[in-house]
Amino acid sequence: MTPVIPAVTAFFDPRTFSLQYVAACPRTKRCAIIDPVLDFDEKSGSTGTANADAILAFVAREGLTVEWILDTHPHADHFSAARYLQEKTGAPTAIGEKVVEVQKLWAGIYNWPSLPVDGSQWDKLFADGETLRVGEVEGHVLFSPGHTLASVTYVLGDAAFVHDTLFMPDSGTARADFPGGSAVDLWRSIQRILALPDTTRLFTGHDYQPGGREPRWESTVAEQKAGNTHLTKARSEAEFVAIRSARDRTLAMPKLILSALQINIRGGRLPEPENNGRRYLKIPMDALRGAARDGQAAP
Repeated sequence: MTPVIPAVTAFFDPRTFSLQYVAACPRTKRCAIIDPVLDFDEKSGSTGTANADAILAFVAREGLTVEWILDTHPHADHFSAARYLQEKTGAPTAIGEKVVEVQKLWAGIYNWPSLPVDGSQWDKLFADGETLRVGEVEGHVLFSPGHTLASVTYVLGDAAFVHDTLFMPDSGTARADFPGGSAVDLWRSIQRILALPDTTRLFTGHDYQPGGREPRWESTVAEQKAGNTHLTKARSEAEFVAIRSARDRTLAMPKLILSALQINIRGGRLPEPENNGRRYLKIPMDALRGAARDGQAAP
């Protein structure tokens, strides 16, 4: 039987340079939403649902039924809209099972002893190699840590959603200096992804538009092997770790990391309103010492 190829539609958020996806089965009209963004303006503290609502409008226009809401990892640069979309669609939410390790790590950083660190904020925690289906599209999960402790790649038919592991070939690879990150693990995860068939379509989690070009998000395994700007310079694990580590030392932390993680380790749930009806974020001071500051080093 011929494998079913998913139709993939991307939604680019220019504010966070994030890619969100709808992967749909053309036979059954069932789909998965991957890495949706909940809008947040750090200057005013305001939230919004424009990105998520655009996805919902597309789903309705195409006559799709949402079967899964998938996050590849707890994001550091945008809030997850998984909870909001679940409220709108009733679809189950999922993430990789190692999210519990990220929860434990960040519960300590936030001094948050009451946080459940069992992954119960999601309906499903996927293990490495576990299978899933979107309609008649067959898929599986690749545990791909390095950028975070919990990162996974969703392989659906001939499409792999590689989150913040590989960017477009002209942008290289993701940073590995967040708490729990590892350049060694990142290299090994990339090798697993590049072991997929050369024709596998790879969909990245961000595009920072080098040189001011238009956003791009789709490549193939063959294109990454031939032209990824980091991988063509590093032919061994040791060379890659040296290049990645040197690069990471120049990078400031994402502006939303301390805000986003306390939302995203709870499956996209916002803080509960306090007695005045307002929600509050808790920002730990001096928790991420050693990172470059904005304006201090090259971006």
